[in-house]
Amino acid sequence: MMLAAIAMSTVVLGVVAIVAMTKSDSTTSSSTELPTTISVDLTEFKINMSASAVKPGDITFQVKNSGNVAHNFAIPLLKFKTEMLNPGQSVTLVASDVAAGTYEIRCEVSGHLEAGMKASLTVSPDAPSTNSSMTADLSGSTAAAMSWQEMDKKMEEVALKFPAKTEGSGNSELAPIMSDDGYKVFNITASVIKWEVEPGKFVEGWAYNGQIPGPILRANVGDKVRIVLKNELPESTSLHLHGVRVPNAMDGVDPYTQKPIAPGETFTYEFTALEPAVGMYHSHHNAQVQVPNGLAGALLIGDWKDLAMKTAGSRLTDKDGKVDQEVVMVLNDSGTIGLSLNGKSFPATAPYTMNVGETMLVHYYNEGSMTHPMHLHQPSGLVVAHDGAPLEYPFWADTLNVAPGERWTVAYTAKDAGVWAWHCHILTHAETPTGMRYMVTAVIVADK
Repeated sequence: MMLAAIAMSTVVLGVVAIVAMTKSDSTTSSSTELPTTISVDLTEFKINMSASAVKPGDITFQVKNSGNVAHNFAIPLLKFKTEMLNPGQSVTLVASDVAAGTYEIRCEVSGHLEAGMKASLTVSPDAPSTNSSMTADLSGSTAAAMSWQEMDKKMEEVALKFPAKTEGSGNSELAPIMSDDGYKVFNITASVIKWEVEPGKFVEGWAYNGQIPGPILRANVGDKVRIVLKNELPESTSLHLHGVRVPNAMDGVDPYTQKPIAPGETFTYEFTALEPAVGMYHSHHNAQVQVPNGLAGALLIGDWKDLAMKTAGSRLTDKDGKVDQEVVMVLNDSGTIGLSLNGKSFPATAPYTMNVGETMLVHYYNEGSMTHPMHLHQPSGLVVAHDGAPLEYPFWADTLNVAPGERWTVAYTAKDAGVWAWHCHILTHAETPTGMRYMVTAVIVADK
């Protein structure tokens, strides 16, 4: 039925009349006015329109999704919206008798508004005349406006800023406090902070202990673990230990396993670490907003450096058979943080350094809303674990799909010196006409 609906909307791009909720005889467009048509282009995470001010009356919206995920186009004040549009899909709609005023436009997919998918439309008798010839292919307008020399210059300027300094960093390791009754205690506080995603771009981030992603928590198999969560958010929350074996009462899914943690309250999660895990801890209350806004972190149980090398066997060409560094890389694509690696967008992402012959163990975590094919420019990595379970048959991959909620563990052994790009291979998640951006970093390999 869904395919049939999509086919119908693609074949029959008829005009659908939707009557605005507010009308005014004094603002109805003159019969001599040409129809007002606005071309709308939806991408991650912007709404581009060929006009932002039009005269009152009927308005035709030609909406195209030029992004890589589903979006819709909505004007809440008019109770006017499209159906969900898949990538590449278009639709034409008409809002009738639109009165003078200012109208917010948004994408209603959870987290997309917070990531910047909003615009404003001014309807006024003083607006310039707009007619059906004023349409545009907005998806390539930035590139079309530049010469290739200008594009090269802008791309180089952005690249030379890497790694740009910004306020705040995530993934710091939180040392536990040992309690008198033998628990490793981790105290974390959820709060709203100002977070600099890229140079000069501050957003309202939702953080654990003032950082995005939250601090890394580590435990050994057999440890008794206590996580004390204090809620300083403007709404309730809870904490789900994703991929970690815990008693049902500690699963963090309100209202089933606990009551929501109201603002100002504290809840304590306790469990014994029974087995190795590459786990997440994240909100499970209004999670479609709280998690992409930053409420997520890594919980590692066991010695994964040792587990990874035992799983790899003799397949790695490591110089000494040991993992030299362990990296947590949290992927995001929505909420206020948007397309990012560990809460930062290029050129503010952090680079990594290695020497030839050394091995870097990477735990990919996807806390976003879409799959990201992660690609390191040489060498291929040996995939040794999925969702915290060592693989019976490890496999090589230079590009690895990481779906929402997944964790993949990969061992990379450096073979050649150089600066090697590392990015999501959905190209609009890594580049723009003005240079690299979003989900991009680099591995710098020295020949020592």
